[in-house]
Amino acid sequence: MWRDPEKIKNWTSADASELYGINKWGADYFSVNQKGDVVVTPLGKDKGPQISLHEIAKEVEDRGLSMPVILRIENILGSQIKLLNETFRNVIKETGYQGEYKGVFPIKVNQQEQVIETITKYGKKYNHGLEAGSKPELIAAISMLDNREAYIICNGYKDEEFIDLGLNAVKMGFKCYFVVEVPGEIDVILDRAKKLRVKPMLGLRTKLTTQAEGQWSESGGDNSVFGLTISQMIDVIDKLKEEKMLDCLHMLHYHIGSQIANIRDIRAGAMEACRVYEELVKEGADMQIMDFGGGLAVDYDGSNTNYHSSRNYSTEEYCYDIVESIITVLDKNNIPHPTIITESGRAIVAYYSVLLFNVLDISSFVPHPIPEVLPETTNDLIENLIATYNMVAPKTIQECCNDVLFYRNQSRQLFKHGQISLREKALAENIVRHILIKISKLAVTLKHVPRDVHYIDMLLHNIYYGNFSLFQSLPDVWAIDQIFPVMPIHRLAEPPLNPAIISDITCDCDGKIDNFPDYDHDKKLLMLHDLKENEEYYLGVFLVGAYQETLGDLHNLFGDTNVVSVYVNDDGTYEVAQELEGDYVADVLEYVEYDVKAMKNRLKALAEDSIKKEFITPKERKQILDSFNEGLRGYTYYEKE
Repeated sequence: MWRDPEKIKNWTSADASELYGINKWGADYFSVNQKGDVVVTPLGKDKGPQISLHEIAKEVEDRGLSMPVILRIENILGSQIKLLNETFRNVIKETGYQGEYKGVFPIKVNQQEQVIETITKYGKKYNHGLEAGSKPELIAAISMLDNREAYIICNGYKDEEFIDLGLNAVKMGFKCYFVVEVPGEIDVILDRAKKLRVKPMLGLRTKLTTQAEGQWSESGGDNSVFGLTISQMIDVIDKLKEEKMLDCLHMLHYHIGSQIANIRDIRAGAMEACRVYEELVKEGADMQIMDFGGGLAVDYDGSNTNYHSSRNYSTEEYCYDIVESIITVLDKNNIPHPTIITESGRAIVAYYSVLLFNVLDISSFVPHPIPEVLPETTNDLIENLIATYNMVAPKTIQECCNDVLFYRNQSRQLFKHGQISLREKALAENIVRHILIKISKLAVTLKHVPRDVHYIDMLLHNIYYGNFSLFQSLPDVWAIDQIFPVMPIHRLAEPPLNPAIISDITCDCDGKIDNFPDYDHDKKLLMLHDLKENEEYYLGVFLVGAYQETLGDLHNLFGDTNVVSVYVNDDGTYEVAQELEGDYVADVLEYVEYDVKAMKNRLKALAEDSIKKEFITPKERKQILDSFNEGLRGYTYYEKE
C-alpha cells in the first residue's frame, strides 16, 4: 500500500487508523482524530473527553522533562478495573451464581508505588485486593491496601519472616491467605501460627494437567515449578486433619499461564480445577474460595485470534466461562458456589502506560542520483547493473529481481578480493538501490507479483533511531519477542512513505524493534514519515503497562525514564497528577556500585595532573570539571541543547 500513488494522493487519518490497526488493538481507548493526532479516550469509546498524546508530549517537554517518557493515563486504570469487576457482577447476576467476585492485582506485574496506589484507589469500590510473591511485595500490599474486605494472596516460596508478616496481617483484620506451593511450607506455617497464636488462612495451589498454549505453557502441567500434585495435596490435608486445623483451608488456587490466547484453555483449566475443589469439599475442608490465577490476555496485535500476541475471546466470554464451569461441576452435588478470585494483572495495567520517545536520526535507503557519466572501470559490473535498471518492466520483473540480487552479491565478493575499488563498490550499491526501488514501485501496479519481489521490500527499509533503551523500557521485545503496537502519535493525516525498523540508542544490535502487529499477526516493517527540520517526530509504544517497567535493566547504564501521570477531567482538560524524574547519570553509576564522590575526587586529581604535564590550563581544568559534574547530573538519555 505504501507505494500506491492513488492511496497516497487521497490519504486521510482513517487510512492511518487502518494502517497501524489502532482501532483493533486500541480497545476503544486510543484512536486517530481528523487532525492526525493519536488521542486517548480514557473512559472508552463515546464515553467522555479525548486528549491528544502529541499535545501531552509537547507539554511534557515544555515542563522541562526530556524524552523518553512513560505516560500513564490514570483513568484507563480505573476503567479496566471497572470493566473486569462489573463484567463479573453482570455475569453472576445473569447466571444466578450464588457467590461473588473479588479480584486481586499481582504486584509483580507493575510494582511501582504510584501504580499500586492507583489500583487500590480505584479498586476500593470493588474490594479489589493484591497478590504478593515476596516479602517486599507483601509489606507493600499490607501498607497500601486500606480495605480489610479485599484479599491479600501470598504466593511463592515463604520463609518464617514472610509467614510472620502475613500472620500479623491476619491479626490486624486482613484477609491474608497463604497459598501452599510446596509440601514443606505447611509445617512452617502451622508452627509459626501456633507461636503467634493466630489461626492462618490457607489455600492450596494445585498442578493441573491442563496446559495452555503460548509463551507460558510450562506454568501448567506436570512439570510446572509451583503447585502441589494430587498426592501432595492429600498429604497436606492429612496433616491439617492431624493438627485439627482443616477448617483453616478455604481456598483452591491454580495458574496455567499468563496471556492465555485461547478460550478453550481457560475453560479446560477451570473445569479441571472445579473437580479438585469438589473433592476438597468432600474431604471436609471448609472451602469458600476459588482462585483462578492469571491468564486474561491482552490483544496486542488486534487480530482477535489465538495467536500468542492476541486472544480469541472478550472479557465477557472469559467471565462466562469461569462462572459456567463452576456451576456445571458443583451444582451436580449441591456444593455452594465459592467466591471467585482472578489474579488479572496484564489486562488491568497494559493499556494504562505508553512509552513516548522522539526520533533522533534516520539511516535512509534513499539513493544518490545515478551519474550521467560513469567512471572508467576494468570490471563490467556497473554496466550490467545499468542494463538491469533499464530492463525493469512488467514482463521482466522476475528476471530483474534475480539479476539485481546476483549482482549485489557479486559486488561484495569482487570488493573482498580487491577487484573493485571502494568508490566502485559505493556506485554499485547505489545503482542496486535504484533497481530495487524501481522494481518495488512497478510491483504495485501488477495483479500477480512474483513471490521473490516481496523480499525486495525488506531490503528497502530505513532505520529510525529512537531516543530510548529497549532493554530498559521494552525488555520483553528482546527477551521473548513480545509484540507491542508502535506508531507515530502525530502527522497521521500525512501519508507515511518510509518503510522502517526502529533502533534504540544502546550500542547493541539487539536493541531494535523489527516486528510489528498486523492483522496477519506480525510484519517486519513500520511505515513512518520523513523528519522535518526543527520539529520533533514522536513515536509511541502502546500497551506497555505490564511487566516492562518492572523487568527493565541497565544495559549501557541507561536508567529509568521520566514518568508523567495524567488525569483526564470530564470537561476535556487534563491535569498532570504526578511527575517522576528518571535516573541521572550519578544514580545509575551508584546502582552498579560506583562511589560517585570518589569518582569526582579522582577526576580532580586527574585534571590536576594534566595541568602539571601542561595538557590543559587551570581555566580549562574548571571547564572540564564543570562538564563532568554537569554530566553526572544529566539524564541518561539523549538531551537537546
